[in-house]
Amino acid sequence: MNRVLLIVLVVLCLSANSLAQGKYTVQKSDMSFTSNAELELIKASSSETQGIIDPATNQFAFSVPVTSFKGFNSDLQRQHFNENYMESSKYPKASFTGKIIEQVNYTRDSVYTIRAKGELDIHGQKQTRIIKAKLTIKKNELQIDADFNVPLADHNISIPRIVSQKIATEIDLKFRATLVAH
Repeated sequence: MNRVLLIVLVVLCLSANSLAQGKYTVQKSDMSFTSNAELELIKASSSETQGIIDPATNQFAFSVPVTSFKGFNSDLQRQHFNENYMESSKYPKASFTGKIIEQVNYTRDSVYTIRAKGELDIHGQKQTRIIKAKLTIKKNELQIDADFNVPLADHNISIPRIVSQKIATEIDLKFRATLVAH
């Protein structure tokens, strides 16, 4: 009897350990931005973020196709976003890759306030950033919630003077994602 119990415990421990060592990939996501300028409010969002977190190393990589953002005030506004500001044919995706600074126990349901340090690559311009996020672990799923600002000048995105009151110089970003273990 004790031998059977020992084998069951070993199998359970190995199973939990292998889940923790498996990578988490994005199952569902929502990335949205807001430009709240003096004369105009612009909002758009995308549900096409792809990403992965490796619990063994705390490393992560996320990317989103720039053309996947929808919800602009008009088709013309979306066209200007893609052609004039983001130059999405030249820079088709935005990404954030790096490492979670805090130690995280991926085997236990918990909520963490973490800092993710990495390279934020928008419009072909990489900036080292530390972004705070809430990481919720529940039943082999990760939920990420992060709100942060992106100064356009940091990514070489210039706003013509004629529309400077319609586009904010700093954009508010919200990122929500559910990742599952594989």
